[in-house]
Amino acid sequence: MKRIELPPSLPRTVVLLSHRAPVTFRRSDGERSAKRGAGGLVTALSDLATQLEDVRWVCAASSEEDGAVAGEHRGEAVPIALSDDPHVVEGDDGEHAVVPVRFVAVPADQHERFYAKISNPVLWFIQHGLYGLWSAPDLGDEEHRAFDDGYVPVNEAFADAVADEVQAAGGDALVMLHDYHFYLVAGRVRERCPDALISQFIHIPWPGPDAWRVLPPSMRERLVRGLLGCDVVAFHTDTSARNFLVTVQELLGLPVDLSAMAVDVDGRTVRARAYPISIDVAGLRELAESPAVTERVGELSQTLANDECRMILRVDRTDPSKNIVRGFQAFKLMLEDHPELAGKVRFLALLQPSRLDVPEYAAYLASIGAEVARINAEYDDLDHEPVDLRLVQDLPLAVAAYSVCDVLVVNAVVDGMNLVAKEATVVNRRDAVLVLSENTGAHQELGEHAVTVYPFDIRQQADALHQALTMPLQERAAKLRAAAQTVERNDIAAWFSAQLADLARAPA
Repeated sequence: MKRIELPPSLPRTVVLLSHRAPVTFRRSDGERSAKRGAGGLVTALSDLATQLEDVRWVCAASSEEDGAVAGEHRGEAVPIALSDDPHVVEGDDGEHAVVPVRFVAVPADQHERFYAKISNPVLWFIQHGLYGLWSAPDLGDEEHRAFDDGYVPVNEAFADAVADEVQAAGGDALVMLHDYHFYLVAGRVRERCPDALISQFIHIPWPGPDAWRVLPPSMRERLVRGLLGCDVVAFHTDTSARNFLVTVQELLGLPVDLSAMAVDVDGRTVRARAYPISIDVAGLRELAESPAVTERVGELSQTLANDECRMILRVDRTDPSKNIVRGFQAFKLMLEDHPELAGKVRFLALLQPSRLDVPEYAAYLASIGAEVARINAEYDDLDHEPVDLRLVQDLPLAVAAYSVCDVLVVNAVVDGMNLVAKEATVVNRRDAVLVLSENTGAHQELGEHAVTVYPFDIRQQADALHQALTMPLQERAAKLRAAAQTVERNDIAAWFSAQLADLARAPA
């Protein structure tokens, strides 16, 4: 990633908050081991943290061993070398960038209410428009207890950890909060640290005010007011930023300025901004040339992606918002419309099971499996099954599949951004066509270089798949080249730098 410099007007101390940690500790056979955190956000924040002179990272203790490490350091930040072989640093470590990581451990039952009862599914479902309001949600005593005895106290615990780090830096720090787990943190940090400069980046869509009326005022108003403790509330798209301000206006009755994208609260100006997140292009391309990926490319080229067979790809978590079942239904309809493609096109789906402790997610995974079974059973006379479903989390395999696919499908119901769309464009070698939902944040940047799909229209998606598979080679190459150039210009360094530039202009 390109070098990032803090503007001179910003505080020198940066406090990051994310639920997921940059490192997770485990113990096996009496030995402690550490593994780098997975996911685009943690990877991006890790790259940023290693470049900053004075950074502290607050995150959740997600394992018993995380809690043990935190206990050994009396609950204070643990100096960790964020290398390929991460480890706790005792004394000087001149070889690796060392980041102080403060693990926040909360009681397991409290975290369960916070994470599995409110953050997922309630907030996630509201913000992705996943509820069928005729039947869900039913907010009863359990949900109210989960909010009052889970989401609220967990947010308070993380806010106090952040505020402790700010106060340890003299009260003047840049606080960068991340995501929907922590809507109450900024307000509490503001109370304890009035001189801090606070931003919060929300990585999922923010819907209009009517969607939030699913929640009673006692919940929704508290969530929105918590965010107003920030100086900047950030999103991936202008639509989400605008929706946030309209929500503030309608649910809290505060006057907002949509031309300035701001609202005045308690003598401060809170700004809503959009910064579309991207990827570390150079790092991904380096990974694509690694032996692990090269080996997987060879395997896929022999079986799925070659002169005899075209490959459609999707890489997703098994989340209902990803619209996986409708994507398979569209593929089946395309084969029915164009039987000449049967046996000549295969659909590789690399899916990571997600949040199976939430009933809706477990049921959706079962629906995915059932749909794939129906398609493969109908075409059991072929040498190979049309759909190759793999429930894996395998980054080298995913990057290899990006490299050799002919079509990449991203048909999400709604998505804050979707980095899969960006990752594939910069490493693909076969002039792949991007089939992209209009409801993804990525569509604002890449839509003109993709075949747009409407996520609820299965007929249109089937036609889009056929269009992508039969597109002339010259047009395919031009679209992929333009998409890759767009991603290269707005890489992860540009994303960070844009936020820092705006924060430098925001009065503390």
